[in-house]
Amino acid sequence: MAKRDDPETIGRRVQQLRHERGLTQRQLAEPVYTPAYVSTLEAGRVRPSDEALRHLAERLGVTFDELATGRPARLATDLRMRLTEAQRTLAVGDAPAAAEQYAALLAEAETHGFAEEQATALLGLGECALDTGELEAGRGYFERVERLLADAPLPARVPALRGRAVAHYLAGELRYAVYLLETTLDELNRGGLHDPDALLLLYASVIGPYMDMGAHARAAQAAELALALAPQAGDPALVARMHRSVARTLLAEGRTAEADASLVKAAELYRSLQLRTELANCHWMRGYVYAQNSQLDRAEDELREAQAMLSATRAALYSSQVAVELADVLHRRGKSEEAADLLRGVLGDLSSERGAMHAAGAHRLLGIIAEDARDTEAAEEHYVRALSLLERAGAAGDLADLCRLLGDLLRRTGRLDAAMDAYRTGLGHRTAPGTTTLGPAPAQPPL
Repeated sequence: MAKRDDPETIGRRVQQLRHERGLTQRQLAEPVYTPAYVSTLEAGRVRPSDEALRHLAERLGVTFDELATGRPARLATDLRMRLTEAQRTLAVGDAPAAAEQYAALLAEAETHGFAEEQATALLGLGECALDTGELEAGRGYFERVERLLADAPLPARVPALRGRAVAHYLAGELRYAVYLLETTLDELNRGGLHDPDALLLLYASVIGPYMDMGAHARAAQAAELALALAPQAGDPALVARMHRSVARTLLAEGRTAEADASLVKAAELYRSLQLRTELANCHWMRGYVYAQNSQLDRAEDELREAQAMLSATRAALYSSQVAVELADVLHRRGKSEEAADLLRGVLGDLSSERGAMHAAGAHRLLGIIAEDARDTEAAEEHYVRALSLLERAGAAGDLADLCRLLGDLLRRTGRLDAAMDAYRTGLGHRTAPGTTTLGPAPAQPPL
């Protein structure tokens, strides 16, 4: 409920409405109150109870909220409807237009003191920022939501916490993203706050960072819990997102057919909900599945479709990330020159603070292409840059693979001591992937 105005403001409002309706103080007061009480109230010398305001609102023909706060009842409803329209604009893939809508609605919600609507608008602005790759701005929006809802139950704050974690993940800060998601899961489960939508959102979001850190067992466990929670969830878009995340763990376990089936379910849900950016992400993931299964022609088709859709929606960061995976497929199909051109074209959009994992992937692939062209100096430079990005992100599995590539290159160029150092570094990351950066697994929900 919105905070009511002070007694003097309410008193003036009651007096104005009474005059507009041609009522005397006696007519307004009876049969429950006295004219003297109404006079005292209109003078602002008494704080009216909820019961008194309900009586007066009924006699004056207005709602309780309108009398207590001065805001017409339809105002909040209208604001919520326009927030839904902004959400639809974002869903069909026009993040810049949605951001403009959300910004205007945030200003309006702040003017009228609507805290819940402010939080919704800020969440929308945060999601727009993730889509356009403005990660620092996105984190700022999500942090404002957390402050705004500081006194609300934890499940209400979960979308903002998850958004902040995703912003850190996309920036290459894997350990901190996992820390945020795991501590929130732990607090929900240990506190008995079994909110299926909140839990599903968190489990689906933690799978990606787990996989990149090499913590495959944790990722598989999160996927298993997400699948168990799905029938209880009320948001179909959330269930679709879960299927997309789970596909990655199934693929890591060699269950390609099941991974593809999971993505088909997600795509069907996204199409029915007309969520264009999410549908593009499904094409992206299916391309990844086909690439892992060496179906390179199908992988290229899916990834080109994803990139076209994301470029059309101006989702710059995601579009650049898809381009890196498309370049890998092109290289494997013998189109190395086209792959290198594509990578050089997107590296300017990627950095250690923005898409670090894919920036490392781009340098790794450019290193391989340079090696194939016998340009060992350029190859080494790209490998070292990729290594720096992955070390900062803590991506154990990818680090081990890259150290092997760098070691092989150094060995072939006669630098055996440096090669041995690279191999040892790689073995250190391969020994126990993920376990050096993760604490105990979070408590499980009572399924």
